[in-house]
Amino acid sequence: MRAVCDICPHHCGLKEGETGFCKARTNINGSITCINYGKLTSLALDPIEKKPLNRFLPGSKILSAGSFGCNLRCPFCQNHCISMAGEEEIESVFLSPEELVEKALELVPRGNIGIAYTYNEPLVGYEYVADCGRLAREKKLKNVLVTNGYICPGPLTDLLPLIDAMNIDLKSFDMKFYKRIGGKLETVKQTIRLAAASCHVEITFLVIPNENDSADEIKAMSEWISWIDPDIPLHISRFFPMYRYDMRKPTPVSKVYELAEIAKKSLRYVYTGNC
Repeated sequence: MRAVCDICPHHCGLKEGETGFCKARTNINGSITCINYGKLTSLALDPIEKKPLNRFLPGSKILSAGSFGCNLRCPFCQNHCISMAGEEEIESVFLSPEELVEKALELVPRGNIGIAYTYNEPLVGYEYVADCGRLAREKKLKNVLVTNGYICPGPLTDLLPLIDAMNIDLKSFDMKFYKRIGGKLETVKQTIRLAAASCHVEITFLVIPNENDSADEIKAMSEWISWIDPDIPLHISRFFPMYRYDMRKPTPVSKVYELAEIAKKSLRYVYTGNC
């Protein structure tokens, strides 16, 4: 029996045993099942600024957990080894929500404030994030999402009460760019609007030479963000050759600083990254 996944706008219609575009959700016995549930490929205690979140409990640390799978196909992906992998393509270790929350609590004496769902696209493992988030909230731990923001408004709205902070990766402010990577700009903009009304939000923009580095695009994007809230921090980050863009040149540092100055005309908090 065919089943339709309702987490992201791909709305994959899957036959029994088929796995969706994200490589993390499968039709099992007529129901969409999160097959990466609890299967962690990465686990580390990171500075909160590494998410990056510069204005959410600065100086603290957070236990960062990642699995596999993603619902976009960015040829410049910085974590492609896990985000583009399927279940059979990468090793993982199972941690139940109870076990992950317990590890987070053990690290509190070392400055840990909670759990960050990150590295791959965490929302393709929606059920695991929700289950961990509820337990973490009960234990007074913070929940942080580092996401591409490509999620339907219904599941996002259900999840947001559990989330304390988000870093949303805005890939471009151009609809054609998003179409090339398998997504829709309007969906991500909607995510930013909904999240900003519910929790602390910061935005990351990776500058790729000759792709999304025009002054006009940065100006339009930063003005749009300011209409939501000029206090939303924007991280303008330098691209390094990676994945299918491994033969390209890094973004010139001067270009990152130039675009940051444009963004500062609309936003109070603009940070440069990877410089």
